[in-house]
Amino acid sequence: MDITKDQIYTFKINSGEEMVTKVLEVGDTHYLIEKPVSIAPGQQGMQMIPSAFTMEMEKPVRLNNSAVTMVFETNPEVQASYKTATSGIVQPPEKKILKG
Repeated sequence: MDITKDQIYTFKINSGEEMVTKVLEVGDTHYLIEKPVSIAPGQQGMQMIPSAFTMEMEKPVRLNNSAVTMVFETNPEVQASYKTATSGIVQPPEKKILKG
């Protein structure tokens, strides 16, 4: 799978943590990412929390390739939640046509 810049991906980190983030750049030894959030179980299902509480969320972050065990495409529902969590913009639900 090719990692495309300006797309949202899920990274599985060596610690077992899942991180959802937008990739800004793909380097030989690192990814430059934006607004990384970690997935954590909560009382109402999965929640997104900042991957680092002391970082400035508006600045890019370097993620070393050696810290990553897997990279996969983030499902559309999680992507929508990520966009809402990081921008505050709520996306309307997808319109569906009902057929009888």
